[in-house]
Amino acid sequence: MPDPILSIRDLTVEFETEDGVVQAVTDVTYDLQPGEVLGVVGESGSGKSVSMLSVLGLSPSARIPKGEAIFKGEDLLKLSQKRLREIRGGPMAMIFQDPMTSLNPVLTVGDQIAEAVLTHNLGTSDDDARKRTVELLEVVGVPYAERRVDQHPHEFSGGMRQRAMIAMAIANNPSVLVADEPTTALDVTIQAQIVEVLKAAREETHAAIVLITHDLGLIAELADRVVVMYAGRVVELSDVYTIFNAPRHPYTVGLMNSLARLDAEQEWLEPIPGQPPSMIAPPPGCAFHPRCSFSHGRLVCRTDIPGLRQIGEGAAHHSRCHFAEELEEAHVVAGAAAEEAR
Repeated sequence: MPDPILSIRDLTVEFETEDGVVQAVTDVTYDLQPGEVLGVVGESGSGKSVSMLSVLGLSPSARIPKGEAIFKGEDLLKLSQKRLREIRGGPMAMIFQDPMTSLNPVLTVGDQIAEAVLTHNLGTSDDDARKRTVELLEVVGVPYAERRVDQHPHEFSGGMRQRAMIAMAIANNPSVLVADEPTTALDVTIQAQIVEVLKAAREETHAAIVLITHDLGLIAELADRVVVMYAGRVVELSDVYTIFNAPRHPYTVGLMNSLARLDAEQEWLEPIPGQPPSMIAPPPGCAFHPRCSFSHGRLVCRTDIPGLRQIGEGAAHHSRCHFAEELEEAHVVAGAAAEEAR
């Protein structure tokens, strides 16, 4: 394996509130390999977005008591604001969740993309920046780019605004591209188009992508590996095929069972019971145990926080479950029952 381009180790993020300290992210560890798409999935409030926003210095109210985020030999958590501004939008860029609130309504789309070009390429003329902006809009599939470069955000549809945000993110050929819920609030046909735009952006920049989403269909379409987060922790980490076909954490199993399937008969979807825990007062032991159908009231689930441990012989699959091996047995039994039913 090559050296990771981004290595996050033991990242912990907290927020002070009137009700107490919110443990938004706890001991998050994973690597991003050059050129790969790493999917980060989980429910709202699981810490997916906060972890990357904190790494990029975009969450000023956050407190980071420990952790490292090594990018090309530099710990992003220890850099000055000046150095972080040089990295953001340059070698590391982010596609934000809501393009309508991320774009300035009183500036043209072209001016905002050109600003990203000019900021990181000193000495570039305004004419060259405009040419580059038109090229970028064409790369992401904005029609009539020469004309639309002078339009304001309100003159773009939701899908076109998201394309403009992607164009801005890839303006300086980043090594790492963070896509935070890039298809949220878009209809299904536009979502499919944005997926193709992300693929084009990857081909244009050869960037590694951190894809933050709750959309498992998007993960199946784009991701190489998957990080599953629950209650601020990584609960499972593996390649995308293994996550979908042989999950080894009860939460991941619940996510997969709650999906509508086209390749099997389903009378009802299987929701995960209960609610996510409060991050001000999380439950003792495994945070998922109040909702888990595999704990069976076992004491260790209620008292001991499981570690993220290797599953199987290879080093590629990790699970944060005391009884991950039982999930493997259940998967085998379920597969045998399905074969017998056929």
